[in-house]
Amino acid sequence: MRSIMLALAPAAVLLAGPAHAATPVAGRWLTEEGNAVVTIGACGNAVCGRITKLLKGPPSGPPVDRNNPDEALRNRPLEGLTILTGFTDAGSDWRGRIYDPKSGKTYKSILKREADGSLKVQGCIAFFCRTQKWRPAR
Repeated sequence: MRSIMLALAPAAVLLAGPAHAATPVAGRWLTEEGNAVVTIGACGNAVCGRITKLLKGPPSGPPVDRNNPDEALRNRPLEGLTILTGFTDAGSDWRGRIYDPKSGKTYKSILKREADGSLKVQGCIAFFCRTQKWRPAR
């Protein structure tokens, strides 16, 4: 029995194969609505993303985080605001949290690089997810 196990051990190692890592998501991304560029990159041991450029804004001045549930944060500008936090490689995708400045709420989130080069961005409550498709920013 032991000799059979020893004979099969090399085959098991060869068949196991490497663990799959999620396709990297770092870079500059144009949001689905085309109103902002979000830059995604490393933040310590995780990946995060912040709004680095607003392409459309109100004529009254730079938009602020007016819907934040914390009153003390409602005057911070949206440009420069971190909206993607704590993303880690989950094998086929990246999982973390996304902040929606329009609602002032934070959701569980999934990021996945698609074959066409776009980024699938999901914000989820339990099993219900809202999906956006972000394109590489030029």
